[in-house]
Amino acid sequence: MISLDEAVTARLESHGQRFEVLVDPDAALAIKRDDFDDDLEDVIAAEDVFEDASRGDRPPENMLEEVFDTTEPMAIIPEVIKRGEIQITADQRREMQEQKHKQLIQRITRNAVNPQMDDAPHPPERIESALEETDFRVDPMEPVEAQVDDALDALRPVIPIRFDEVTVAVQVPADYAGSAQAQIRQFGDLEREEWQSDGSWVGVMTFPAGLQNDFYDVVNEHTSGEAETQIIKDEDDISTRG
Repeated sequence: MISLDEAVTARLESHGQRFEVLVDPDAALAIKRDDFDDDLEDVIAAEDVFEDASRGDRPPENMLEEVFDTTEPMAIIPEVIKRGEIQITADQRREMQEQKHKQLIQRITRNAVNPQMDDAPHPPERIESALEETDFRVDPMEPVEAQVDDALDALRPVIPIRFDEVTVAVQVPADYAGSAQAQIRQFGDLEREEWQSDGSWVGVMTFPAGLQNDFYDVVNEHTSGEAETQIIKDEDDISTRG
C-alpha cells in the first residue's frame, strides 16, 4: 500500500450516494485507461470504500450492493476509479506536474541528440532551459510517454534536436573482459559479440543516443580507460572514439 500523502481521491456519485477511494494518481490514470497490470493492493492507501474519505465515513452496505453488485472493496475500488473522477488538490497537482516534468526531461535527455553537433547528446540542463522558452507545459494527468512528441515539437524551433539510437563497437582487453563485458551488455541491445584469441571481448551495442556519455563512462570505469570504441554509422562511415 501507499501512504495517505501519496494518494489522491477518486470519487463516484451514483444513486444519490458518494463513493470515494484513495489511490496513487498514476495508477488511477492507468486504471481509467484500462492499462493497469500491477497489483491493486500496491497502489491504494486503504483497502476500503468511503462515503467521505477525509472523515473515514463509509457508505451503507446495501448501497454498495445496489451500485456495484458486491460489497468487496477490492472489486469496487477499480469501478469507482473507472466510472468516477480523480480529485486532486492544488498541492498534489503541482507535485505531480513537477514529478512528470523531471521524468519528461529524463526521457528526452536519454534519447535526444544535437544533429548540428555530430549527434552529440544534449545535457539535461539544456533541454530544461529550452523547454522553459516554449509554451509547452506538462499535463500532470497524462502519462509522460504521451507528452514526449508534443514536447519535441515545442523544442525544435528552440534547439536542434532529434531522437536517435547509436551503435557502438567496443573491444575490452583480456584483463577486464570477464567483468566489464557483463556490465556493458546490460547497457542496451547486444547486436553481436566475439571473444578474441587473446582473451579480449568485442561487442556491438545499440542504445539511445542520448546515453553515449554514460556509456563511455561505464566502459572506462570497468576497463581503466583501456577499452577501444567505435561509433558505427554504416559500413563505409565509421567514427572512432577512444
